[in-house]
Amino acid sequence: APTSAQPEGSTVSSQSRVDMLALTDARERAAQCGIPDAMAELSVFRIALHQPPVAVALHGMLEALLWKGALDARLRELIIMRIGWVTDSVYEWTQHWRVARLLDVPERDLLGVRDWQNAGHFGEAERAVLAATDETLRDGTISDETWAECQRALHGDPAVLVELVAAIGNWRLFSALLRSLHVPLEDGLEGWPPDGVRPSVD
Repeated sequence: APTSAQPEGSTVSSQSRVDMLALTDARERAAQCGIPDAMAELSVFRIALHQPPVAVALHGMLEALLWKGALDARLRELIIMRIGWVTDSVYEWTQHWRVARLLDVPERDLLGVRDWQNAGHFGEAERAVLAATDETLRDGTISDETWAECQRALHGDPAVLVELVAAIGNWRLFSALLRSLHVPLEDGLEGWPPDGVRPSVD
């Protein structure tokens, strides 16, 4: 991540593969396409807004899943943190550590996704959605057995089940985007909270 604040009118060069837009430019482009200022200030959108239709689509999925969703927010954040961990996405893990803690998701739960199979405090719902997450990351789909477990744990609610698949797919996409574009953390953020431990990558 950049180590010092940049002037708002300048284009920022960083380790990212595509330069981040200056804050003023990002805010202007975001306003033109209906993306809130707060999102425009994030590194990921300061890069995505080079192509506003893509940024609009990305924001639309975030808006639907974060603020209009049917899936339990705690389960959603466990899914996101698991994706960030398995895919070695420091931006995804770091940003959603903050989001999840603001939602009062306990640290024990967030840290538990690192090795959820051996985390004894997770119940049926957590284990079902985390299994679905792992299978999607590994195989691109959820197995029949795990789908049945998700149906039981989520009470067979079609809206929640559709959203579950969409949430896994969305943050899998974000992980690929963040990692492929080398999107840097915002100034002042330390990666891999709370202890700096990161996944071992072969």
